[in-house]
Amino acid sequence: MKDLLTIVVPCFNEEEVLPETHKELENILMNLKKQKLIHPESKILFVDDGSKDQTWSLIEEYTKNFDDITGIKFSRNYGHQNALIAGMTTAVEFSDMIITIDADLQDDVNAIPEMVKKYYAGNDVVYGVRNNRDTDTAFKRDTAMLFYRVMEKIGVKLIPNSADYRLMSKRAVRDLLQFKERNLFLRGIVPLVGYPSDKVYYARKERFAGTSKYPLKKMVRFAMDGITSFSDAPIHLIFGMGTVIVLISIVLMIYALIEKTVGHVVSGWTSLMISIWLLGGVQLISLSVIGEYIGKIFSEVKHRPRFTIEKDEYTKKICRQRNVGF
Repeated sequence: MKDLLTIVVPCFNEEEVLPETHKELENILMNLKKQKLIHPESKILFVDDGSKDQTWSLIEEYTKNFDDITGIKFSRNYGHQNALIAGMTTAVEFSDMIITIDADLQDDVNAIPEMVKKYYAGNDVVYGVRNNRDTDTAFKRDTAMLFYRVMEKIGVKLIPNSADYRLMSKRAVRDLLQFKERNLFLRGIVPLVGYPSDKVYYARKERFAGTSKYPLKKMVRFAMDGITSFSDAPIHLIFGMGTVIVLISIVLMIYALIEKTVGHVVSGWTSLMISIWLLGGVQLISLSVIGEYIGKIFSEVKHRPRFTIEKDEYTKKICRQRNVGF
């Protein structure tokens, strides 16, 4: 008997794209079952991240009409990364391998069979990697590559052009779930798990329908989380910047004393104002960066749950199919 696969799909206000997502993933799953590459009880698990539209109603409809479609519903919106973790936490008890993929169909679902084959070849983690970014704007491409370079410089191991489209084995997921931080940046955490890994390359598509859930503001926030969750380099940068400013100040002080000694003192209003504004800006930036770390500490020490599941159709359906109690 082949291993059981669960495909975890986080959803937030995805009513426009969900029918097509369901159809494409259903076709992939059925083909894998026909080829006897996965267990007959393999499932698609939609995670409703507190949607305000008809997303959950659609998931409930699919759950009733299709044996291999299930869903879980959050009590409110907890965010994309927590939706991924919730899906994996729910599925790992019954699954031998888990694939995570976004609902917008930009990630090519046809890469899934290749991921499964690489899993059977002995890989615990198989990354979906984009071989082009033609669908992105020039600004998004350039900033993405800058982000990867910055993360590499500060010592964070990332898989370039790989987002949250990946396959993980049961043991890899279980070890991933041992990372208890609330400030999740899965692209950086997954490589820390280790185990044999491989890549599957695919062409990134345009979003099938709906709007992106990652506008510029969220992308910047996501990048900041990635940097501050894995490195204290920004604090070291502040220290270096402060040292440079002190050295410049010493040079200017010596210059001012020399000018005063030789009697060339002139009005210094302009230089004074520039100094005040410059130092004020540096101080505010420094406080903001340090505050970012303190905020993360504040969030972590409370140990609040990362999510609350209001409804769990996945476990219910699996237990019913296996005639065990839920």
